[in-house]
Amino acid sequence: MATRLGDRLAALRQKRFVGREQEREVLRAALVARHPPFNVLHVHGPGGVGKTTLLREFLAVARETDTPAASLDARNLEPAPEAFTAALAAALGDPAAPPAETILRRGGRLLLLVDTYELLRPLDGWLREDLLPELPDGVVTVLAGREAPAEGWRTDPGWHELVRVLPLRNLEPEQVRAYLERRAVPADQHQAVLHFTHGHPLALTLVADVLEQRPGQAFSLAESPDVIGVLLERFLSKVPSPLHRSALEACALLRLTTESLLAEVLGVDDARELFEWLRGLSFVESGPLGLFPHDLARDAISADLRWRNPERFAELHHRARGYFARRLSETTGKDQQRVLSDYVFLHRDNPLVRPFIDWAETGTMLPHPLRPEDHAALREMAERHEGPESARIAAYWMERQPQSFLVFRGSHGDPAGFMMLLRLEQADEADRAADPAVAAALDHLEARAPLRRGECATHFRFWMAADEYQAVSPVQSAVFLKVAQHYLTAPSLAFTFFPVADADFWAPFLGYIDLFPVPSAEYEVDGRRTRVYCHDWRAVPPLLWLDLLAEREIGAAPAADTERDPAPPPAPVAVLDEAEFVAAAREALRCFARPRELRRSALLRARIVVAQVGAEAPEGERVAALQGLIRRAAEPLRAVPRDAKLYDALRAGYLEPVGTHERAAARLYVSFSTFRRHLKAAVDHVVDTLWQWEVAGAPEPGEKLSSG
Repeated sequence: MATRLGDRLAALRQKRFVGREQEREVLRAALVARHPPFNVLHVHGPGGVGKTTLLREFLAVARETDTPAASLDARNLEPAPEAFTAALAAALGDPAAPPAETILRRGGRLLLLVDTYELLRPLDGWLREDLLPELPDGVVTVLAGREAPAEGWRTDPGWHELVRVLPLRNLEPEQVRAYLERRAVPADQHQAVLHFTHGHPLALTLVADVLEQRPGQAFSLAESPDVIGVLLERFLSKVPSPLHRSALEACALLRLTTESLLAEVLGVDDARELFEWLRGLSFVESGPLGLFPHDLARDAISADLRWRNPERFAELHHRARGYFARRLSETTGKDQQRVLSDYVFLHRDNPLVRPFIDWAETGTMLPHPLRPEDHAALREMAERHEGPESARIAAYWMERQPQSFLVFRGSHGDPAGFMMLLRLEQADEADRAADPAVAAALDHLEARAPLRRGECATHFRFWMAADEYQAVSPVQSAVFLKVAQHYLTAPSLAFTFFPVADADFWAPFLGYIDLFPVPSAEYEVDGRRTRVYCHDWRAVPPLLWLDLLAEREIGAAPAADTERDPAPPPAPVAVLDEAEFVAAAREALRCFARPRELRRSALLRARIVVAQVGAEAPEGERVAALQGLIRRAAEPLRAVPRDAKLYDALRAGYLEPVGTHERAAARLYVSFSTFRRHLKAAVDHVVDTLWQWEVAGAPEPGEKLSSG
């Protein structure tokens, strides 16, 4: 009778397993006891210490004791009660029945294993208080994660007696030697390996892999705090081919690797052999949605590639970006959000992005429509974080635009946070009077960026987590994913407003993703001033926005693909509010006679400059165009006799400076205070004229100006 491949894999894994005798015996005693001495076993330890391997060994203990077992990995679950319950029911083989009924029908015994438990933080209370108490008392649940159990497990009088905690540490020296013997590592090398790895299980596995590729060669690695990085460097130097190395580098870059994605990123027709090779690596795990390397291995490989070969990093990044961009247009709903999570993951190593996203739970929390029973909880949340007037406004919008609210639910289905995508084009005068945020946004649009027929604008009027408010959290990360999804999929989207309470914290990240503060859209409610960041999607449309973010991520322009993208997209137009424009125009006047400094002006991408020379004009042409616009704006002063003195001050002070302003005043035979007054009036005139042209798009449609 033929054996199952899974049985063979299990046997090979168990053959290489060493140590953890105490942990095995603790579980075995619980499984063979008539009444288990505990019902929950918390296994915790740092990355690479062997938690997943131990859970596989626990499955072997279950087989030895004839205990039914079910295994779940939190990386494949949304942290929601219904998702967990459905996954458990499927693992028990009866998706239609409640898990407790299935377990009772089969005798009331079960070993339930949950890996990567740190991703299920939002469900911890629900599991402790609702699900597990409903299961038969013959069920033993193992929760394995990086974090020690939450306080509730220790302080609850009942659970205190029914929980055991097993912190995992590095292997002992004798266990290390036993493992190396099973991997056929010569005994004379054991001490060097032990000294280098200190018994870290993942490091030991990698050492054995390295030596397996170099039979007969002695182990000799210089001491380094970056054990994983050094080992992977040696491992990568001996991979079968450069293409295999690229496959591993791509796997480190991607959140989840499938065979089709790998083929596209590597530019090959058939990636089956490469995919199977990746699957066989000791530090690469398999899940229902694809392959993923161990976190430590991922970080080491990605960092090495980015430092060693930035061009190759950019190429892989570009190909992955193209794949996800296409998939975004082909998917909807949860599938689209999963693709977007994969897309956002490409930015995880960027120091400007990494601190602002909860990467461990990106894509695991999904938004749900607003229910009538949610209203009170959302009002309470808004009042607690923003004040009673804000709660009143939230209630107003729940009546006016209930479809614009999305709710993120906690372990009991209650709101853990919410957001609002307010449709500004649907707002009327009553809405403007009811909400100062809407009034400011509409005023800004009407004055600076009027919507054209058929266009829409979105104000993310409310977004918060119940506990963390607008700080980094699973809810906040889910909000940002939904915001990005809206950017990419909302039809006829022209303008968006994103409010933040703590602008000092969020400013670097929002600037990175091309959102800029607009003072005229700020608003005050309950004595709190809220800054608003905006984006004009007519100036920088979604696909160009994605390319812009990619360039910022890889530090270089995306690799060209002549078959799909024969010409690079046009450079974006800078959309400046009046305060920003005025500040930039005043600075441009001060730098007028110093073109090298003028190259830094924000006005070089303003509408008036782009209208003169085009979006692709070289920097020097744009500088000349800006100088020409400034001279053109100053000309009316010279033409009017009473204003000629203002022009003279502007010319001597900025256009054709004669030295210090004191010297310019002397050259014009006026006092210094008079010179400063004339110069200020001239500057105000030029800046105001430039701003009027910016709003109109050009001084005169089609007119080209020179710097002469």
